[in-house]
Amino acid sequence: MTLEEHEHASVVTHALAQHVLSDLRNVETSQVGFRKGLVKLGRLCGYELIDSRFPTATGTVETPLAETATTRVSGMEDVVIVNVLRAATPLVEGLLKAFPTARQGVISASRDEEAGMGDEGEFPISVQYVKLPEITQDDTVIIADPMLATGSTMVTVLDEILSGEPPETCVVLSAVSAPPGLERVTDQFPDVELVTVSVDDELDEDGFIVPGLGDAGDRAFRTT
Repeated sequence: MTLEEHEHASVVTHALAQHVLSDLRNVETSQVGFRKGLVKLGRLCGYELIDSRFPTATGTVETPLAETATTRVSGMEDVVIVNVLRAATPLVEGLLKAFPTARQGVISASRDEEAGMGDEGEFPISVQYVKLPEITQDDTVIIADPMLATGSTMVTVLDEILSGEPPETCVVLSAVSAPPGLERVTDQFPDVELVTVSVDDELDEDGFIVPGLGDAGDRAFRTT
C-alpha cells in the first residue's frame, strides 16, 4: 500500500502518482499534457482507493486446466463518483477507469473571487447546478476536485451530498491540498476521509495553493 497517514489526510505516495504530479506542477506542461496527466492521476488514485478501502473475497474458478483459488474486490457496484465541475472532469475520467460501473453525480460550485477571502480564510460559494444519483448507506462516495485550498467549496459540496442518508464511506479526493482546507473540512465533517497526492505549504493572500499547480480548470481547458 502506498498511502501515508498525515494529520488530516491520507497522502498517495505511489512513485508514478508523484511523477505525474511533478509534470502537472510544471508551468511548461501543455494543455493536452495537463489534461492527460489529471486523467492518469485519477486512474492511479482510483487503484489506490481500491487497494486501501475495499474488501476482498476469496473463491475458486475453473481454468482450462484446473480449479484454482481467486481473489475478487467487493463493493465495486456500490460506488458513486461526484464531479465538482469543471476542473474535476479529467480526474473523474481517470477514476472511471478504475471504477467503470460507478454511478455519477455532478455539482457546479465555484467561489466568488471578486468578494475575496474572508477573515477566517473562507470564500462565499455559489452552487449553480446539482445532479446526484440516489445515495444509500451501502455506498462509497468519492468526491473529486483537483484542488482543496480553503475548503470553502468542498464544505458546500459536502453539505449538498450529505444532506440525506449518509453513505457508508465518503472520500474527498484531490491532487493538491493546503492545510487550511484540510482542517476546515475535517472540523465540519470529521467522518469524511481526505485523500490527496500532496499537502502543500500554504495559501497565498488570494487563497491559491503554494506551490500548487496553478488553476487546474484553466490549465486543463485552456481558459483564463
